[in-house]
Amino acid sequence: MTWGPTHHQQGYAAWPPDASGHQPAPVHGNPTSRPLLRGWVITGVALVGFGLAGLALAAYYGMTLGVLTTFFAIVLAAIPLAIVIPTFVWLDRFEAEPTKYLVAAFLWGSLIAALLAGLLNTSAHVVFSAAGNPEQAQLTTAVFVAPMVEEAAKGLFVLLIWRLRRREFDGITDGMVYAGIAAAGFAFTENIQYLGLAYVEGGQQALTGVFIARCLVTPFAHPIFTVMFGIGVGVAATSRSTAARIGAPLLGYAIAVMLHGIWNLAAISGGQGLIAVFLLVEIPIFLSFLGLVVWARAREGRLIGRFLMPYADTGWLSPAEVRMLSRMSLRRSARMWAQQTGGRRALRSMQSFQDAASELALLRQRMYHSTADARALETERRLLDTIVTRRREFTGMPY
Repeated sequence: MTWGPTHHQQGYAAWPPDASGHQPAPVHGNPTSRPLLRGWVITGVALVGFGLAGLALAAYYGMTLGVLTTFFAIVLAAIPLAIVIPTFVWLDRFEAEPTKYLVAAFLWGSLIAALLAGLLNTSAHVVFSAAGNPEQAQLTTAVFVAPMVEEAAKGLFVLLIWRLRRREFDGITDGMVYAGIAAAGFAFTENIQYLGLAYVEGGQQALTGVFIARCLVTPFAHPIFTVMFGIGVGVAATSRSTAARIGAPLLGYAIAVMLHGIWNLAAISGGQGLIAVFLLVEIPIFLSFLGLVVWARAREGRLIGRFLMPYADTGWLSPAEVRMLSRMSLRRSARMWAQQTGGRRALRSMQSFQDAASELALLRQRMYHSTADARALETERRLLDTIVTRRREFTGMPY
């Protein structure tokens, strides 16, 4: 391993804590209790909302499917999560989002969005059935109403994160991650219903068919739809143009609704129509989605390298460190070197160094696009202090 010695030979002492050379001072947060109180209020409201939605869904499934069937459906519906969730976690490796927000995204999709969609879809179906042919009502609800309602319900979480937690929302990758996790939660709850009804109405054979179709063959259907909206919000989050900040989310939503409607139409049509849509539309879309995920992760690495270069020019980082931070393979090599030379403590310091540098790069991106909040300079200084401290830890340099 040559990464560590090469960097060490370049001399970390040449990188001063700031331009004047004095030691970094800790940055204190807002001394008032308002941010803490606001955080507790938001957390409390969220927990109450999730709890009420969960109780409502549990009561509905208990009455329509029964306790044992619901439990069995939950187990089966959780299987595709082992494929979908790791995909978005992999995408989120360069600058990982806070775990609490990812959990909130999943709970939003599985509880709030699922409950809202269920109520609105059912209401629309009842209205259309009362006004005309029940079969036509089912088609209209599935192809036109459900895609609009469900994509809005899932995508609302992405909008809330962007507007309420702007410091945690850095662009396209974050939009894809939050949208994908929320959609995975929604699909989980929806699959419980479809699997349970299949077993109640058609027994094991029907259950097997639904499980293969929804959980094994198309586990990424809902995430693919909603990711389109997430990309639109990500574009808006890093754009200076008012037209783009409004138009990009609307365009993303329109694409999500269109893809969702095509899929629902094919599912209702069944037979050769479903097979044709799956082969000619869904598989190409899925392959494009995988390419998009790989591209988004590589793009974030390039952005990190680009926006860290000014810190290399001013001495906070070395060019070699910037190269390491912009490539995941070099990041892994750096962590291995830190563990081999300094044990677990050095490894944790290296991980913190990489995380702080990634956050710093994306903060600089927001500052470049004039989308950073009023505390950007304070946050920048705190991250620079963290980088200096963690480097000293994993290299063993004295303070």
